[in-house]
Formats: sequence, C-alpha cells, structure tokens
Amino acid sequence: MPKLSPTMEEGQIARWVKNEGDAFEANETLAEVDTDKATMEMTALSGGTLLKILKPEGDTAALGEAIAIIGQKGEDISALLDEVSKNGASKAADEKPKSVSEPEPTAGGKAAEPTEEVRKEAPAATPASNSYGGRMIVSPIAARMAADNGIDLRTIAGSGPQGRIIKRDIEEALAGGGSKTAAGAKRFTPSTIVGAAGYSDEPTSKMRQVIATRLAESIGPIPTFYLTVEIEMDNVLATRKQINASLEDDAKISVNDIIVKAAAMSLLKHPFVNASYQDKSIRFYDQADIGVAVAIDEGLITPVVRGANLKGLSEISAEIRDLAAKAKAKKLQPEEYTGATFSISNLGMMGIKEFTAIINPPEAAIIAVGASTPTPVVRNGEVTVRNLMHVTMSCDHRVVDGATGAKFLQTFKQMLETPAMMLL
Repeated sequence: MPKLSPTMEEGQIARWVKNEGDAFEANETLAEVDTDKATMEMTALSGGTLLKILKPEGDTAALGEAIAIIGQKGEDISALLDEVSKNGASKAADEKPKSVSEPEPTAGGKAAEPTEEVRKEAPAATPASNSYGGRMIVSPIAARMAADNGIDLRTIAGSGPQGRIIKRDIEEALAGGGSKTAAGAKRFTPSTIVGAAGYSDEPTSKMRQVIATRLAESIGPIPTFYLTVEIEMDNVLATRKQINASLEDDAKISVNDIIVKAAAMSLLKHPFVNASYQDKSIRFYDQADIGVAVAIDEGLITPVVRGANLKGLSEISAEIRDLAAKAKAKKLQPEEYTGATFSISNLGMMGIKEFTAIINPPEAAIIAVGASTPTPVVRNGEVTVRNLMHVTMSCDHRVVDGATGAKFLQTFKQMLETPAMMLL
C-alpha cells in the first residue's frame, strides 16, 4: 500500500481497475484507494502483469502492507505467497470481509453457521446474498453512490466476495435506469415490532477515522476559548444583490464568498490570528489561506482558498464552487485541503443560528457562522428590522489572547457592516 496523501496511515481498496492476469504499462491505474481524505488512483511505476490480488475490494491495508503481487506473466509466485502468509501481511481473498460482524449466537449459545449460499464466491442472485450472518456487506464508495442516487441497497445483488455490494453494482444499476432489483426482492414492514432493533456494522471510512483523531487532538490539548459577535448583514446583502445583477447565473457570488474575503482582509490586520503554535515558536503567515468547511457524506473536509486576501469576490466564488465539487466527488488533491492558516464553518444556510466549531490544528482559530435572520432592533430610539448574524470564534489561547480575538472580530464586523472597508 503506497502513501497517497500526507496524513494517510492506511488505505481501503475501493476498486481494482485491473483484474488478476491483466497486463499494464507504467503509469496505468491499477486500483482506486479510499484514503483519509479522498479516493486516489494507485498507478503502476513500471509495466507488468497483475498476478495475484491479496486485498480484495473493501479490505484495508496499512502503509507498506502487501495488497497484490505483480511480475511477469506465467511467473511462479508460490514463494511470495508463502512469505506473505508467514508474515501475516495479507489474507486469502475468500476469507470473511473485515466489514462483516460475527454471526449472532443462537438460543443454544452457539454461533449460527453461515449458509452455503453465503460461502459461495460467485456473484449472488438474491438480496440475501449481500448479507453475512444477517449483516449487509457494502463497500463505502458503493454506499455513498447509492445514497447520492437514491438507490435502495436492499434491492441490489452484490457481485463482490460473499455478495458484497461494490461500486460496479451501483454503476450497473444506474446504467439500467434505476436500481438493480434482484429476483423476488420484496419489502416487508411488520405490523408488530418484537425484540431489539436490528443493526448493521459498516467499516469506518478513512476520512471519519482521521476526523475523530484530529478532533481528539484539538479539543483536549488545545486551551480553547470562544468569542461571539452579532453582525448586521443588510449592507452585505445589498452589495451582493448589486454585484449579482451584472453576473450570469453560474457566476453569482454568495454571502459566504463575501465572508471569506472579509475574514482574509481582517487576518492581515491581526497577524496573531493568522498564525500557529509551534511549541518553541509562533509561526506567522504572509497571506490568508482560508479553509472553507464542506460537508460530504463521510464527514467534513476543508478545501483551501489560497491567498484569499489577494483575490476578488468572483475568483473566490468560482474557486470555492470548484473545490466543493471536488470534495463531494472525493477528487481533492492533498495540496487542496491541507495547509490552511484559518478556517470558516458556515451552517447558516441550514438554519443554524449559532454554534461553536472545533479548531483544526495547527491553525489558531476558526469562526462558526450562523444564519442571517431578520430581527427587530432599536436604532436611534426607534424599533426597526435588521438582518443579524451571529459569529463565534474558537481561539487557541496559546496564540490568541482574549483582547486579540476581540479586536479581530471587531475588524471582521466592520468589514461586513461596511463592505467598502475591504478595499482599504
């Protein structure tokens, strides 16, 4: 298993592009691998033949672990197979997949044996064949594709090992104009629920594992405090309307684009917020590389807008759209989601009024942006309506003091309430 991203420690085989016995040239894609952040292509360094697949689709391997044997066609690989077996680096492809739970014990206390149909490696013909011991077996990428396209996995006959539903099965279902309904498939809803709820265990994606690790690193060791500010967004909304009046539909800017620009310009005026703690030093960054949180099926990823302080709103908008599309397709390259100096998490479009976000190390701060809501306020002794937005900044106290964070938010507030200040 090669290292396909900077933070990768292990990878999950999403799909073998080449089959056993296939010849390939240098730089041809052998397999697609789910890493901690994206689905990456694993390419050949030189030409040869794929002699044996040691890790089937859906299996996970640590960096450097054997996942396949390549060589010349007809080459004797028995010694290599023995070596791999002795080292415990791989298991035969017909073993039970890692994503499958052990069969539940029966009333007599003995685990139920899987049926003969489950043991078969041939492509299954009924929905029961994509389950093992009562558990549905689905690769993460197939599950994501099914969810994106509204396909009921219970109607799919898996063609992977032990009836596992893999990417190819979803692609065939989509090509057929819908779900690949297996013969005799029926949906049954019992009128009475008896006993405990059923469940299925699915392998944790690499992205979700890294998110869990990074969040544990952040919320524990980093001394964090929070500052919240209320911002009037009426001028931003008016400015956006004026700008979009002269733009095509596919080029219109969003409120979030303006927020990114305002944050970038504010960071230049408050260098301690655009910095990171480095144990024996504090690292100050020359430009504002803004991480913009994007929600995808398997978690959260923050594509980076490099040098946002140097870019106009249209350029920022186009770049965010492109990065968000790549993120949802799991096509981001490592340099596109690492190395931010500051991050923004915006849940306002989902109706969230106020929340706190967790700092993404080694950054010193992140802002959580809520919805802009029409609210009655008192101005000049009269009640009027203003669009108010709550922004909460999470600060690493090792770098950002309370006064420093407050001054940054003051500048950020001023730039949004008077957008022309971004030009200064």
